[in-house]
Amino acid sequence: MIEGEKIVLGIIGCGRIGRLHTNNIIYNFPEVTIKTIQDIEVGSLMNWAKDLGIKNITANSNDIFSDNDINCVLICSPTPTHIDYIIAAANTKKDIFCEKPIDLDPKKTNVAIDSVKRNGVTLQVGFMKRFDKTYSLMKKMVSEGKIGKQYIIKITSRDPYLPPLNYIKTSGGIFLDMTCHDFDLLRFLTGSEVEEVFVMGDVFIDPSIRQYNDFDMVIVNVRMANGSLGVIENCRKTNFGYDQRIEMFGSYGSVYADNPLVTTISLKSDNIIEIDNQTYWFMERYKDAYIEQFRSFFNSVKNNKPPLVNGVDCLKAILIGIAAKKSAKESKPVIL
Repeated sequence: MIEGEKIVLGIIGCGRIGRLHTNNIIYNFPEVTIKTIQDIEVGSLMNWAKDLGIKNITANSNDIFSDNDINCVLICSPTPTHIDYIIAAANTKKDIFCEKPIDLDPKKTNVAIDSVKRNGVTLQVGFMKRFDKTYSLMKKMVSEGKIGKQYIIKITSRDPYLPPLNYIKTSGGIFLDMTCHDFDLLRFLTGSEVEEVFVMGDVFIDPSIRQYNDFDMVIVNVRMANGSLGVIENCRKTNFGYDQRIEMFGSYGSVYADNPLVTTISLKSDNIIEIDNQTYWFMERYKDAYIEQFRSFFNSVKNNKPPLVNGVDCLKAILIGIAAKKSAKESKPVIL
C-alpha cells in the first residue's frame, strides 16, 4: 500500500464471522472504507448491508479484485476458497487479511505465502487470541523475565457445545480447527518453537464423532525448543460456557490468566458463595481481541510493517496440528 493512501476494503464472505468483522470495522475504524462485500447469498445481505451504508453487494469476487480503488481484501469465506482468493488479491497488489487457516494442506499454504512474498503485499491471518489484552500482558511479563526460566505452560481451551457433525466432517479434525489456535498461542507466549508432540485423545461426549476419526477430548503434550514443556487440553463441550485458561510457570514463579466473568458480582453468606459465570462463547470472550487484530492489521498496512501474525505462523500451526494427528493415530511422540 502506498504510504498515506486511504484503506478501501473489499470483504469476501459474510457469514457469521464476516458480519462480525464488518460491524467491528465500521464502528471502530471510521477512517477505513468498506466499498464492496461479496457472498454467494446476496439476497440475505441486502438489508443488513444497506443499514451499514455499504452500497456494493455482489456474488462475484472478481468485482473486488478488478476494482483498482480497493487496496485491501478481507477473506472470510470457507477454508477451501482461501488459497485462490489470496493469490488473486496478491496478484492485484491488494493487502490481505484472511481468516484461519490459509489451508489444511501445507503445500497449498506455501503456494499462497510465496504469492504474497512475490507481490510484496501484507498478509495477516486471523489468530485473534494473540491480540487479547490479557495474553498480550502475559507475553510481556514472560518476555521481561518476570517468571524466570520457562518450565511449563498449560493451556485449557474448552468450547461450550459440540459443533455440528457436518462441520467435524470437513474441518480437518480437532487439532486443525480448534487446537490450532492454541498452537499459535503457545508459540506466541513462549517465543519458542514446538519440537515434539505426544497426544492422547478420546471420544467421551458424542460417539458419532468416531466415524470421522476425530476426538472430542484431547491432551497435547509438547516439548519446546527453549527446553520448556507444554500441555494443551481441549474439550468440545463444557455445559457451562467457554473455558479459556493459561498458566506459565518458571524458575521465579508463575503467571496465570483466568476466565473473565460476565460480571464481577459475587454473593457470599454463611453457607454459600456464588459468582457469575464466564462468557459463553468466543465472540464474547474475544470481543476486544477481534477489534485489536484489525487495529494491528491496518497499522501494518499503512506503515508497511510486518503483521504480528503472518502466513508462516499459520503454516507452523497447521504443521503442529498434522504432527498431533499423527501422534494420536500412532500413540507415540512425533518430532517436528
